[in-house]
Amino acid sequence: MNPSRADRLQTFAWAAAGIALIGLFWLLGPILAPFVIGAVFAYICDPAVNWMVARRVPRALAVLLVIVALGLLLVALALILVPMVYREGVLLVRRLPDLIEMFNAQVSPLMLARLGIDLQLDAAQFRQLIADNWTSAQDIVPIVLGHLKTGGMAVLAFIANLFLVPLVMFYLLQEWPRLLDELQRIVPRPWLERTMRILNDIDSVMSEFLRGQLSVMMLLAVIYSVGLWLAGLNFWLPVGVLTGLLVFIPYVGFGGGLILAILAALLQAQGWPLLAGVAIVYGLGQLVESFLLTPYLVGERIGLHPLAVIFALMAFGQLFGFVGVLVALPASAALLVGLREVRDAWFASPVYLGSDPPALITPQDVSE
Repeated sequence: MNPSRADRLQTFAWAAAGIALIGLFWLLGPILAPFVIGAVFAYICDPAVNWMVARRVPRALAVLLVIVALGLLLVALALILVPMVYREGVLLVRRLPDLIEMFNAQVSPLMLARLGIDLQLDAAQFRQLIADNWTSAQDIVPIVLGHLKTGGMAVLAFIANLFLVPLVMFYLLQEWPRLLDELQRIVPRPWLERTMRILNDIDSVMSEFLRGQLSVMMLLAVIYSVGLWLAGLNFWLPVGVLTGLLVFIPYVGFGGGLILAILAALLQAQGWPLLAGVAIVYGLGQLVESFLLTPYLVGERIGLHPLAVIFALMAFGQLFGFVGVLVALPASAALLVGLREVRDAWFASPVYLGSDPPALITPQDVSE
């Protein structure tokens, strides 16, 4: 068998193995969520572990400290945000008839005068609807507890996954150097240099995007929270933090946070000054994100366009569910590096360059 045919067969075998692996992940999707979540968090936390190991902290202790710190941070966020969001939701339901009356009094006449649209909402009907269903809404806790009793297996599965995520994180972070060495050992020697270069490129793209985007999220959460507090919004902390967290999905963070802030401002019923303050805060936040934070912390050179990120999240979510959303960005980074390799191979191919490049025209040829 000639070498070129052997190379083609080997390439076909690797492609078939990759397709089979993707199919296996698709079949195992329902049970992969805790492993993928643990792997994503392990990848994010690996620099912190390496930083502690470089300062002579035992790796197992460093991994444990990082996992505990991350768990405390997530619990603190949940304890702060969940009660505030719940109170804001209850207040919104109670104030909904008043907001409808304000819409009929202030917004509806403007729509009729400017656009010719006559839109009037029945505030009394909404008020009656809320009064009829308020008692049953107050009994939501017993209802949820009743569902938990009947869905005991689902609750047990949720608890098991909750404990499995830090376990996966611990073993991955603990064994990360050994896993990298083992991967490097099993790669065929002729492919080693190129394979490690591609893996390093993938790691560079993912780290630039993921860790840089996490920095952008934290800074924007602080900026929006402080800005909304200065503007006088009562729910400045949950709205600001949620806006920062939602920034991970391009355009959704800004739009969703702005809607939440406007609703919270309408609930305070302080008129246009508070709404103008909210608009100023989000306008300045968008400018800071677009022209300062994202270029310096994420970088333009990554190549992951915001629309590509949205498409990847939707496409992988459609194909693989929640697990697909988790692996969308790493898979997009790998595809991006692969496309760069294909582009470079195309530009260097005889088809692009031409099998017989044209000879240079000399002055002697011109004179003849």
